[in-house]
Amino acid sequence: MKSTNRQFIICHLTSAHSDGDIRIFHKLAVSAAERYQTYFIVPNGNTRTENNVQVIGFHSNVKSRIQRMKETVNQVLEEALKVKADIYHLHDPELLRISKKLKSINGAKVVFDSHEDVPKQILDKYWIPVLFRKLISKLYSYHEKRACKKIDGVVSVTPIICERFSKFHPNVEMIANYPQIKTEEGQLSEKIHNHICYIGGLYESRGLREVILAIEHCDVVLHLAGSFDTDHFEMELKQLKGWEKVIFYGQVNQEKITELLGKCSIGIVTLHPTPSYLEAYPIKMFEYMNSGLALLSSDFPLYRTLLEEINCSAFVNPLDPNDISKTLNAMLENKHRLEEMGVRAKKAANERYNWSKEKEKLYAFYDKLLHG
Repeated sequence: MKSTNRQFIICHLTSAHSDGDIRIFHKLAVSAAERYQTYFIVPNGNTRTENNVQVIGFHSNVKSRIQRMKETVNQVLEEALKVKADIYHLHDPELLRISKKLKSINGAKVVFDSHEDVPKQILDKYWIPVLFRKLISKLYSYHEKRACKKIDGVVSVTPIICERFSKFHPNVEMIANYPQIKTEEGQLSEKIHNHICYIGGLYESRGLREVILAIEHCDVVLHLAGSFDTDHFEMELKQLKGWEKVIFYGQVNQEKITELLGKCSIGIVTLHPTPSYLEAYPIKMFEYMNSGLALLSSDFPLYRTLLEEINCSAFVNPLDPNDISKTLNAMLENKHRLEEMGVRAKKAANERYNWSKEKEKLYAFYDKLLHG
């Protein structure tokens, strides 16, 4: 299956994501398939051709992360070598250990896509004992740097992460996780003034406790969609007085998400200041903007860089329910101003923060590797 001058082969590899992953499949692979022959190798995926992407699934019945990092990665390598790609695009840190073999056997180019700042993310991992987190973070950072120096390119999702990689690799490209905007989404729907929403993982570090404490003192309805990470946290939130103002949907499909975003006027992005969140672009932030919602955001330097100039967000201390309630009430006091914030958010999503811009950067990055 080695490529000729007719068409180059791009192969996306994952050991930990699903075959429907938004970034890997729906954005990167589907976009690549518009120009190149494209494969996506994924554990427990449904083997098929979809949107011109040839998905290759294989059975992986691992019981632990350690097993996955060893056995599943070996299975990924076995399948990848059958494809004989021109570029292998790796999407999980544990796949870095097979990069040398991919390059030496097939003479391929290898790209690492760092979806997060992994050394900082390790510091937040609840399943790693606190005592060992700093050591593991340092060890991984050393391994990542050593492995990435030997590959052909690095892709990541924020300027801060890209800057870190640029210190030891000359070919780093930011391809942000901005939403895919469809033309039929161009018109804003009628918003309900005091309806606000949070959609995503329902974790303590996402600031939900503070938001629900805050809305005790606000005339709002909070639409909440997603899955709780623990039963304990769910029980705790449901016992708060502010829960009376919550409409909880659980996990919902994209159609329901679109419906909720269409009726709400404010999107909540009050993540806690953890090492990984401080430097991450929350994809839901851009989805809120694309749907014309004003934002209530954590007062992080990165968020201010993104949003302050647009004037589509109010900023709060995400750990302070009083600050959240005070700011939320101030936003709701002026309906016209709130609507204008939503219009500016939508305009910025259309002009800056959307996948069509990033897709062109992806093509340029691949072409530089293929023809350089």
